[in-house]
Amino acid sequence: MKTKIKTLTLGLAGCLLLSLTPGFRSSNKNPMDHNHIKVCGAKGCTFKTIFGEESSEGHSHFKDVAKVKHSVNTGLNYLASAQQRNGGWGAGSHSYQHVRDAHAVSTDPATTAMVGMAMLRTNSTLQKGEYAVALAKATEYLLNAVEHTPKDRLKITELTGTQIQVKLGENIDAVLAAQFFNNLLELEDLPAKTEDRVRAALANCVSRIQTNQNEDGSLKGDGWAGVLQSSYANQAVEAAQANDIKIDEMALERSREFQKGNYDAGSGKVNTEKGAGIMLYAVSGSLRASAKEAKKAKDMIEEAKRKGEIDEDAELSEELLEQIGLSEEESSRLTTSFNVYNSAKDKAQEDEVLNGFGNNGGEEFLSFLQTGESMVIAGGDEWTQWFDNTAGRIVRIQNADGSWSGHHCITSPVFCTATCLLILSIDQDIARLQKLGDS
Repeated sequence: MKTKIKTLTLGLAGCLLLSLTPGFRSSNKNPMDHNHIKVCGAKGCTFKTIFGEESSEGHSHFKDVAKVKHSVNTGLNYLASAQQRNGGWGAGSHSYQHVRDAHAVSTDPATTAMVGMAMLRTNSTLQKGEYAVALAKATEYLLNAVEHTPKDRLKITELTGTQIQVKLGENIDAVLAAQFFNNLLELEDLPAKTEDRVRAALANCVSRIQTNQNEDGSLKGDGWAGVLQSSYANQAVEAAQANDIKIDEMALERSREFQKGNYDAGSGKVNTEKGAGIMLYAVSGSLRASAKEAKKAKDMIEEAKRKGEIDEDAELSEELLEQIGLSEEESSRLTTSFNVYNSAKDKAQEDEVLNGFGNNGGEEFLSFLQTGESMVIAGGDEWTQWFDNTAGRIVRIQNADGSWSGHHCITSPVFCTATCLLILSIDQDIARLQKLGDS
């Protein structure tokens, strides 16, 4: 009970502080006023789960194939209409969050990358699909952003103060652009010239990400929920390594350890220092950082059981991993990842954690996405129940125009819509995610 009260207090304090910023004053969008009332109406909300009035379970009946398909299609139509002439999309400035017109804001690489990934996951490519032209323009926009950035500037954009930068971190544009380039390499058979450009741009972004790493493994330039910037940076570098991009492996390991260190599997305690005091952000990052190594540990034990090297009922431990040939150091690391993943997986689905800030913002959607992808990467079919409930929740809160909006912090309809589409279409990307877990 004490943890709940502390989390709620931190959330309300953050909300009060945000309501005093220029962006929230000018927008009149304090998340505790009429926006809260709107989101807690017939469409349901996460704020009510703090008081036990609405469980996070039971949304699966809102998720069926027809409803999800309709939501995805209307969401994609909204995004297509929001693309600007230069091929990009924008979330807008943190100081002017009341501006919701997608064509009245500057385009930015982070938002463009999220939209591009949503289109890739929903069966468009650079050569085919309903949004092939839009995707090709977005790719050119992002490649140009990286290619025209001076070597002595770590950020791939001259923009400052965007919603995404202020809330996630000032280096988030390179992080999400790297994620997009990884997705292109994993999902498409690119023409040689295009692939060369994409690989060069990805390597460029990875270099900037790792150069910006703090000694503790987090990424510099924290935003309000900087743990999410660091987590997505970890994902981007991990995927780049699988795509044969040269990386600093020690820096990657520091990044993983930072994320895993935010959650104590033994006690269930969560370090929210770089997560705005919100457990959801930190736990989803720990879950994602441990998923790949947790799968490796589990697969090695299962293989040893098949070979008859260990007893069928043996439980994974450091000693057991050493018994099948791993070093003491690797056994310790994999066991920690396995324990963190399995504990954080359950923690991430508790109502207390799913509350996030109290109502849905872009940070909540990003955290939900991390949780789902982590469960797929780690293997097994446990992700399906998570998907049914989460997809049902997302379908319920879609706006009439096909978009989704945040009700605090990252409120951008474009960014939130792209993230929600990535959640709703996660079942279309199982092969790629599982391959990443095996790499």
